[in-house]
Amino acid sequence: MRVRKPGKIRDQLWFLGAEESCVYLLEGTNESMIISGGLSYLVPEILKQFEKFHIDETRIGKLLILHSHFDHGGIVPFFKRRNPKLQVYASARGWEILRMPRAIQTFNQFSYSVARRGGKEEILAGYDLDWKEGITGIPVFEGDRIDLGNLDVLVMETPGHSSCSISAYVPRLRALFPSDAGGIPYRDMIIASGNSNFTQYQQSLEKLRNLQIDYVCADHYGYVAGEEARGFIQKTIEVAKQERLLMETAYRRIGNIDSAAQELTRDYYHKHPDWVVSSEIVEGVYRQMLRHIAGTLSSPVEGKRKVGVGQGKRG
Repeated sequence: MRVRKPGKIRDQLWFLGAEESCVYLLEGTNESMIISGGLSYLVPEILKQFEKFHIDETRIGKLLILHSHFDHGGIVPFFKRRNPKLQVYASARGWEILRMPRAIQTFNQFSYSVARRGGKEEILAGYDLDWKEGITGIPVFEGDRIDLGNLDVLVMETPGHSSCSISAYVPRLRALFPSDAGGIPYRDMIIASGNSNFTQYQQSLEKLRNLQIDYVCADHYGYVAGEEARGFIQKTIEVAKQERLLMETAYRRIGNIDSAAQELTRDYYHKHPDWVVSSEIVEGVYRQMLRHIAGTLSSPVEGKRKVGVGQGKRG
């Protein structure tokens, strides 16, 4: 079952934000924690949701960024400035990226681009939402646990969508927060998004496959619950295999990364016409993925490694 309307998922767990950009709230006995930072223009809607759902904002002491892309950390600057004591967590690589002036510039530029695309420029003008140098936080690593009282949040390093990607798992709730490392539940499909290194992305999916899951809390297009959630990662593994084959085929046929990226982008928007980000961003992502794919096709060692991931035993 897929749910795209913000609201209460179950005791101690809320879906906030919007369908296209999701933020989650865990309520422990000691304090609450926001998981994922969403798009910047969500801020006023989240503030309204706090009031609508009777969520006590003063209990929110932690925020976990699952990776450093602009559409997954956009609300962080506002809430960190609103509450300087807020503890913000991200992977070590995530903090490394978020200290880079060029990365910060791109982060803010893309946030404005998506807001304009959605007709939400006035929201950005009304709030202090830019990411600026000086925002710092706590690095987390594979196996770390964040204690919220009666809820432990387990950190798993799941690179591939980005070099800084992590996932969060809450055993007590059987809830997985994979961000874009675990498949995106768009409409009735699953989108595999191995943006930076498709081989690592597939390896990360294998890492998540055997978790006991009742909820897959995705960062885009809501959460998946029940029986579908329990098979979601396995289905994403199969989708990733198909997506890799599609890119390999396009690159082999066209023989040029830029031209292949343009063709794949056109096909992408034919299948996903209301996708939240611009075609320029998607085309850039395809170029990045194709550079990795082209490298594995030209390297015998990487090629063998790729076959092991894509065609290995799955059940």
